[in-house]
Amino acid sequence: MSFLNVYHDHDPDQPLLTTHDGERIAAELAAHGIRFERWATKADLAPDADPEVVLAAYAEEIERLKADNGFATADVIGLTPEHPDREALRAKFLDEHRHSEDEVRFFVRGEGVFYLHLDSRVYAVGCAQGDLMSVPAGTPHWFDMGPAPHFTAIRLFTNPEGWVANFTGAGIAARFPRFEALPTGGGESAESAPGSLA
Repeated sequence: MSFLNVYHDHDPDQPLLTTHDGERIAAELAAHGIRFERWATKADLAPDADPEVVLAAYAEEIERLKADNGFATADVIGLTPEHPDREALRAKFLDEHRHSEDEVRFFVRGEGVFYLHLDSRVYAVGCAQGDLMSVPAGTPHWFDMGPAPHFTAIRLFTNPEGWVANFTGAGIAARFPRFEALPTGGGESAESAPGSLA
């Protein structure tokens, strides 16, 4: 299930906002220039479909993003809990970093959490099947796929060779709850009255 938890960056224990409302998630993130969309998923797509089949199934959506944002290529990545390098692959993106181009992911299946460090807040965005997340170039963030990663995602690139994690050296990511410990209960906190937390 998609969710958004917003924290003050000095208080990882108590979210200022928790919501599962897709429109609210999109609005909160849009206030910072971050794209979050929900796409209809392809019911006839097999869980183990080849990357070419996945890309063909979402060709219309991919072409729209390419036209809107200048992306040149798209590929498919996936991970299962049985992968022998799952712990190392998880650890690879658990520290705060930036990229020189947008990081775009559409979750065909499974889930993951993007943590965005925006000013004095941390936005933990739980992405699930059907979610598109685009983290703008230069945005400090980290990603957690969980201890038993199980997802397939489409990635879009302007220049795949240039997509490198530039680590900030900050220790903030270690202070925040990991994938498996995030409070994702329903309802919204008192600070989630009308208006943005931006």
